[in-house]
Amino acid sequence: MQTTLLKAKLHRAVTTHAVVDYEGSCAIDGDWLDMSGIREYEQIEIYNVTNGERFSTYAIRGEAGSKIISVNGAAAHKASVGDVLIICAYCIYDENELATHKPSLLYMAADGSLSHSSNAIPVQLA
Repeated sequence: MQTTLLKAKLHRAVTTHAVVDYEGSCAIDGDWLDMSGIREYEQIEIYNVTNGERFSTYAIRGEAGSKIISVNGAAAHKASVGDVLIICAYCIYDENELATHKPSLLYMAADGSLSHSSNAIPVQLA
């Protein structure tokens, strides 16, 4: 049996940009991608805490250390600068992986910086 579980989450990330005239995606600080294990071009789900919108897009790598969370293309209609987001990636795990799986969780502070993490991949921050 296979089960879909949370792979990674950026909890309460603050939208820094919303760019409609872009081909699509969500740019995320490269350090945060590395720490979370979210890959560039990986499908992500975004839950907008501020307005209740929920949508799918894909992650692109933003400049490391930039604290960027840029919602682009059509999705920019669903998030405004300053909105609080939960950004999640999911993965399908087999029965053997379920017992030891722990998602990477990054918790953001109100100022858009990283507050703390759990099960994050160690990286040298920019």
